[in-house]
Amino acid sequence: MTAQVFHRTTCRLCESPNVELVVKLEPIPLSENYCDDSETGKSAARYPVDLYMCADCGHVQQLDVVDSKSLWESYTYYSGEAKGMPEHFNQVAAKIIDVYQPPAGSLVIDIGSNDGSLLRPFKNAGYGVLGIDPATEIARMATESGIETIPELMSLDLAKKIRAERGPAHVICMFNAFAHADNMGEIAESIRAMLAPDGVFIFEAQYLQDIIDRVLIATIFHEHMSHHSVKALTIFLDRHGMELIDVERVPIQHGSLIGTVQIKGGKRKGNASVQQFLDLEAQRGLDKIETLRQFAEKIQKQRERTSRLVKEWKQAGASVAGYGAARSGPTLISQLGLTGAIEYIVDDHPQKVNKYSSGDGIEILPTSELCKRMPAYTVILAWVHSGKIIETNQEYLNKGGHFVVLCPETRVVDKDGSVVI
Repeated sequence: MTAQVFHRTTCRLCESPNVELVVKLEPIPLSENYCDDSETGKSAARYPVDLYMCADCGHVQQLDVVDSKSLWESYTYYSGEAKGMPEHFNQVAAKIIDVYQPPAGSLVIDIGSNDGSLLRPFKNAGYGVLGIDPATEIARMATESGIETIPELMSLDLAKKIRAERGPAHVICMFNAFAHADNMGEIAESIRAMLAPDGVFIFEAQYLQDIIDRVLIATIFHEHMSHHSVKALTIFLDRHGMELIDVERVPIQHGSLIGTVQIKGGKRKGNASVQQFLDLEAQRGLDKIETLRQFAEKIQKQRERTSRLVKEWKQAGASVAGYGAARSGPTLISQLGLTGAIEYIVDDHPQKVNKYSSGDGIEILPTSELCKRMPAYTVILAWVHSGKIIETNQEYLNKGGHFVVLCPETRVVDKDGSVVI
């Protein structure tokens, strides 16, 4: 599959033309694109994921935009199947209901709703729910499971239609999708169009500070077009008649923000958290180009460490596998010098097993093959779940295997513990 790509020349949040390349990366294939044979996989096109910073608002972003059909048509990520995510969503929904007390039976909308996992606890609590998601197959399955989902991209026209037909929403959510849109201005206007005057918009997105501090390179792929900071978001929301009233840092995805937004001048008073984050970001220079240059240097050092490992494995004739045909896999393989090193990947996703990875043409086998084949080293590509993968595969470790964790730092794990490389 060949995608359509265009390179925007202005900041996605403030539309300034003063954007500068700050982290140059290797182009990667589309992450949710699995092939029927190895040669097709190896010939898959690669597209840029370089990072740019806006000199005016400090927003960090990718400016090479892949068309939405290529990104979402064959999407295979299901929120409900991600370890720990349903529990997280249950806790989030309970907190929203407790803190913001939306009227009984009022409308809750989730943009980028995936399989409806976030909306389900709201529905169970008696609220009206509506999902919006462009992944047509996932949207269909969500609707069949009882969570009505519109299989479209969010747009202002759609927002006006929803408002006219269903009335205002007292809660609008956008979890792990607020970084996935190029048309952020239209997204903001759409949210404002659907939101009740006393409603709240709540988003979750990975936090730029955590990405930099923990060198979370695995979070950089085509779907993640923005890498958010509180300063840039505050400026952006103000441009669109909204204001950030609360910010919370959470460990999901190894470092994310949950932000609460209201229409500017709304009845809720903002708390001290917003200013605290603004002060922290100023102290850490999160809006400075030099900070991102230093991040690029850290990536290069990590690549050198991992490349050194790969060289040692090849010299020793060691077999190497991957664990998890994850969205982050192409990034980890391409950016950290693993191209050509991994012989096969184990995963149990029915849409991935017996397929081949895009870009490298690596065969994907069931996880049951891990202890049968006993590779000397298994690189965890599903990095978010490294702890759980290690915990549930003690048999492999006890038989002499080693797990290799690449993010947030490169380390090798054996049956006795981990060794930092």
